[in-house]
Parts: sequence; structure tokens; C-alpha cells
Amino acid sequence: MILDDETAVAAATGNSCSLENYLALPDHTMDARIREARARLGATTILLGHHYQRDEVIRFADFTGDSYKLSKIAAETDAKYIVFCGVHFMAESADVLGREGQQVILPDLNAGCSMADMAEISQVEACWEALERLGLVDETIPLTYMNSTAAIKAFCGEHGGLVCTSSNARAAFEWAFARGKRILFLPDQHLGRNTGFAMGIPLDEMAVWDPWGLQGGQTKEKLAASRILLWKGHCAVHQRFLPSHVDEVRAKYPGIQVIVHPECRWEVCQKADALGSTERLIALVEQAPEGAMFAVGTEIHLVNRMARRFAEQGKRIITLDDTGCLCTTMYRISPQHLAWALENLVEGRVVNQITVRKNVKQWAKVALDRMLEVVPATGQRTSHPSRD
Repeated sequence: MILDDETAVAAATGNSCSLENYLALPDHTMDARIREARARLGATTILLGHHYQRDEVIRFADFTGDSYKLSKIAAETDAKYIVFCGVHFMAESADVLGREGQQVILPDLNAGCSMADMAEISQVEACWEALERLGLVDETIPLTYMNSTAAIKAFCGEHGGLVCTSSNARAAFEWAFARGKRILFLPDQHLGRNTGFAMGIPLDEMAVWDPWGLQGGQTKEKLAASRILLWKGHCAVHQRFLPSHVDEVRAKYPGIQVIVHPECRWEVCQKADALGSTERLIALVEQAPEGAMFAVGTEIHLVNRMARRFAEQGKRIITLDDTGCLCTTMYRISPQHLAWALENLVEGRVVNQITVRKNVKQWAKVALDRMLEVVPATGQRTSHPSRD
């Protein structure tokens, strides 16, 4: 995880319970301690668990869901402490959206997001300066996916853009195209490509900006002709799914439905029956009749949790890639980290507090508020490209 200069982190003080003492103990020995700490903290503390979090931790969550949903829920509670079992950008978003006086805690500061780390603010500013030199800035609207740092969100807010989720990316794109010729989409190229293609934009009108290449690795002509400028970033989990996985699972299980997250490669999404955010994938299975079978292209903890939940309804859920694919950074938050953070709170110590700097928070919130003006962040359909 890369901590940018726009986020302050209040780590453990010398008087806090030693994390090393916790990490030496087995997972199951933390259960009773977590429950006791939660009981003692009561309504002062809310515990959030992202869908991709490991079972040993998410079972203690007061609320589960995707990052934006959880941040909104936390801001609407009276809790003083928000313990976010997720990754760094999620904790930042909770701080941006949180009420005055709420404090956000990330149990393990090493729980980052490889996708978010692929777009550093200095690189994005350099990209923007290059586009300005080429005379392309005035017709370009910057959009960022929720899976980005607060600094990137603030950049988009300050430069006339907004934030989107995987559920409302299309609405955000439509908003941007009403205001400019081109979108600079950060940091996931696959979500941007899949969204643009679903809107009828051909692949040859999308260019990939490589932050490590001279002028993004593109010619001026290619940049000027592009409708969507895709940042060269991706989710390590979803990029692992391949078109061959879809072919293999269909051959092995005739009639199976393949549903995948739009962070997957374009080639995979083209072969799938439906695309959707984590919430949408769950809803697709919920709405299916008894006896339905799905291969799901997303993080393995969520897939396994869905398989157990829907087995009682006679539905079978398997992963699209049977070698499994977990989010290694999300996995860093363990029962030991959670117990450590909670027991420090019981003792009156706030550890690993995530605080977004005031000016960054201001512009990041502008970008998030613009998103809400465009379309509500929940309940939106992410369509299959061939079905629009």
C-alpha cells in the first residue's frame, strides 16, 4: 500500500497494546476477545466489513457491503468510531463522508489496494499537464472509480469531474460526455473499457495512458482522437479471469450462467451472461429460480459465502476459476488486528486512525456529491454490452 501525502495516519502509540503479542496467537483465540470488546464499546463503535473480507473477520461486522455503501451507512449512524475492515481507500472514503467527530480506524495499515496504488496523484497531475500542453484539457473530463485514493477523488472534483461506482459508471460517463468530448478514466482500464463499449464506443476510440511511458505511450493524434482515455490500472483479482475460464466452465456445466464483475477483462465480459457490481452479482443469484447454477467471476471469499448462503435455496454457485482468487491486501486484516484495534479503543486509545487532509476532503466530497446528483449510487444495473 502506498500512503500519499494527503492522508494522515495516527498509528499506535507506545502506550498501546502491542500488536506483536496479538499476531503470535491463533485466529480462534481472538473470537471471545472481539465479542467482549464489541460489547464494552457498544453503540460508540460501528464495525464495517467489505464483501471480500475473510470469514473470520466479516462475521463480526455490523454491516457488510461494498465500500461506498458502507461509508454512507457509517456516516448515518451516531457511532463515534468507525472500524473499517476493508482497505485504505475505503477508510479514506469513510472519513470524507463521515460526520464531524467521527474517527475512522483501519485495523491493518498494510491493507491497501493494488488498483488504487496504480494511480499516484503525481502521475495523474503529470498526465493532466501533458494533455494541457497538447491542448486537450478543455475537452477532457476526469472521472475516477471509487477504488482510488482520496487525492485522486479530490483531483477529479477540482477539475470538474466526479467519482463513480461500478453500478453507476454508465450514468457518470453520460454526464461527462454531455460536458466534454473525452473522459480520462482512473484507475481501472477494464471498468472504463467495458462501460464505454456498452455505450457503443468502439475500442479503437479508447486509448490507454501508461503513466510510465513517454506521453502516456501514445501519439498526439491517438490522444486527440480518443473518446475515452483509460488509465493503465487494473484489479489483480479480476484481471486473473480469462476467456478460457468461461469456455471451460460452459463445457463442463452446460446451461450454467456466467456472471462477472466489470473489473474483469473485456474479452471475459463479452463471453459472460451478465456483469455487475458485488451487490448486483448477489442480486442476480437472489432473483434466480431454484436449481439455477452460476459461475461467478469475482473474489473467492464472496463466491464461497454466496455458495453457502444459496445452497439452502437449491442454487449452486462456483467460482469461474477453480484455482481460487482472493484479495491478498484485503486478507491482511485478521482477527488479531481487529481484536488489537478494538481492545485499544476499550482502553481509550485510537490506533491506525485514517484522516484525510481538509483541502483534499473538501474536493473529494465535491466529486462524490456530483456523483449523487447524477444518479443514486445503489440499485443501478450494469448491463451486458450486447444487451443494451
